[in-house]
Amino acid sequence: MRMNVSEEPAGELRLRPLSARSVVLSLLLGTHPPELPLRELTRAVEPFGVQGSTLRAALSRMTAAGDLHRTDTGYRIGDRLLARQRRQDEAVAPRTRAWHGDWEMVVVTATGRGPAERADLRTRLTGLRLAELREGVWLRPANLDRAIPADLADVAETCTARPDRPAVELAAALWPLDAWSATARGLLAHVAAADTPAVRLAAFAAVVRHLLADPVLPPPLLPAGWPGGELRAAYAAYQREMAAVMRQRPYGEA
Repeated sequence: MRMNVSEEPAGELRLRPLSARSVVLSLLLGTHPPELPLRELTRAVEPFGVQGSTLRAALSRMTAAGDLHRTDTGYRIGDRLLARQRRQDEAVAPRTRAWHGDWEMVVVTATGRGPAERADLRTRLTGLRLAELREGVWLRPANLDRAIPADLADVAETCTARPDRPAVELAAALWPLDAWSATARGLLAHVAAADTPAVRLAAFAAVVRHLLADPVLPPPLLPAGWPGGELRAAYAAYQREMAAVMRQRPYGEA
């Protein structure tokens, strides 16, 4: 789904209503496994203002684009979006380990790549929560419980380092921590004020997108009052609420 937060100061965030496509994707990406019978999906989107004809048109376009696959009873998300769901799940509940001062470093060594290849590599490295210190040099504290994908060895060298620059200062230079925190607090305020299902879904869609940009730094490197945990807790509570609602709905035939 598209980012729902306008580029404004945190206290002035405006959330745009979600399209029918975004409503469907939000519901399926938050469902495990990400598949719903057609009748259940039809009922699920009604509180968000998506009517039957609009839903059918959206499902047709999404199936043609490969975002969804038709099943015997309903729809499930496609392979590309399965990877997105995994990233979203990791953003909500990142796997971390104790940090002892080491940093992951990835140095891009490949040359002669086109703009599309360079952009794709940047997206992958950003998705690994690395930040670019200078052109071709990416790093982050080694506190994530995950490995660097082996296929990156074709285009980059990886190593563990201990920069001379103070870790708190380096983290502040690599990530816009104050801006992320301010936006997170603005989103928490929107969540607290949201009073309809559609507005709440739009708010939490923006929350999960914002969590994808959280660098998940070790606590000693975070500014005081960092709201990452509070934002994750709010989203996890919403997920549980939505799952309970879905379980209460009777499944029917498509």
